[in-house]
Amino acid sequence: AQRNYPFFQNNISDFSEGDCSWVDVSSRQQENNAEEYNPTPPLTMKTFRIRPPIMNGPMHPRPLVALLDGRDCTVEMPILKDVATVAFCDAQSTQEIHEKVLNEAVGALMYHTITLMREDLEKFKALRIIVRIGSGYDNIDIKSAGELGIAVCNMPAASVEETADSTLCHILTLYRRTTWLHQALREGTRVQSVEQIREVASGAARIRGETLGLIGLGRVGQAVALRAKAFGFNVIFYDPYLADGVERSLGLQRVTTLQDLLFHSDCVSLHCSLNEHNHHLINDFTIKQMRQGAFLVNTARGGLVDEKALAQALKEGRIRGAALDVHETEPFSFSQGPLKDAPNLICTPHAAWYSEQASLEMREEAAREIRRAITGRIPDSLKNCVNKEFLTQNNHWAGVDPATVHPELNGAYRYPPGVVNLPAGGLPPPVEGIVPSAVPLSHTLPPPVAHPPHAPSPGQNTVKPPEGDREQHPNDQL
Repeated sequence: AQRNYPFFQNNISDFSEGDCSWVDVSSRQQENNAEEYNPTPPLTMKTFRIRPPIMNGPMHPRPLVALLDGRDCTVEMPILKDVATVAFCDAQSTQEIHEKVLNEAVGALMYHTITLMREDLEKFKALRIIVRIGSGYDNIDIKSAGELGIAVCNMPAASVEETADSTLCHILTLYRRTTWLHQALREGTRVQSVEQIREVASGAARIRGETLGLIGLGRVGQAVALRAKAFGFNVIFYDPYLADGVERSLGLQRVTTLQDLLFHSDCVSLHCSLNEHNHHLINDFTIKQMRQGAFLVNTARGGLVDEKALAQALKEGRIRGAALDVHETEPFSFSQGPLKDAPNLICTPHAAWYSEQASLEMREEAAREIRRAITGRIPDSLKNCVNKEFLTQNNHWAGVDPATVHPELNGAYRYPPGVVNLPAGGLPPPVEGIVPSAVPLSHTLPPPVAHPPHAPSPGQNTVKPPEGDREQHPNDQL
């Protein structure tokens, strides 16, 4: 049984104010006709077609765009309302995605909950673009997606400030023991005398003069470095992907090997992407190369740390404390896994990226990327396509015969054979986007929501980082 049910959010311009803006198309109603299904009480609302027919003319079905692992589409709708029908699935896996979405969705928005490997991607019959609402895309097989003709995009500059702030928060908490002091008071521990304070705050250390080692110096790594310097850290980093000279402009010290960084760091913070080469980068062997009593912070990817080795090192005191925002298995639970009995450990639920401002900005930009795909060319019109090389090498749609496609289906000539099986005749020349030129569309995007200005953090570079997949650093992962 499905855990959650997909809903369709319709174009608000097509319906009167009294009409409902949501239609349930869950597993209880497999048919595509939304008019035949009435939601259960207490909802009392009118139902309607996803798009009403045009009088005295053909019906132009809009492309279906689905939010795979979320429920709220209110930010995306104002941007996509005139070019697409938007649905949400709130799924945890492809098994929970509705059949209509698997068969008809040409665009997908997703966070980090769902993993899309090749066998999952092959379930989508009409998908042309996936936009990851965030910067990390290790939960998507981008090579297989490209071979299947699916563009994958991300938000490389998303939540940089938030992740850097959260990283510094974890580092400061480890050094100043604030979490454990708070827990002691909540548990009723009497903390009054110097001896009692010394016992409860055991392990607290001065920050100035300590060495912070950063593994990866992408956007987040650089933001963390600038903040850490303001607190008095000596910052060193290891990043084999970064060009020479960046360390001089930031006033940092570069080391040439991971072993050098681990040996010289009092606190190690991870800011690198996850791939087949660095899985369990922090393991029993590399932990033994760290300084005795060093701290470890991970706000990048859970698979970078061998949690069994970390738990053992915490119990033995080889690592004085650790703070993890990401975990090997998510959602994380203290009651399960190797970390349940580990001391001096802080865990948060993959939330270092979040703020209300960052969430809004990411969702707006993701919707704009979908809009660029619908109204333009794939991948040429896309801003942050991360698998362009696989799309250009493998033209999955080259074998589709346009003569088998009905002319009134938006972008249907791009669908695989068998998805659309309607009689042909009088077809117009193929168009380049998902929507044919016969449908008048406005290419002017709605104005972005104005956000109140925020003062830059100490030492923060106010120049906006470069965007686009060519400038994206391999270690930009949120």
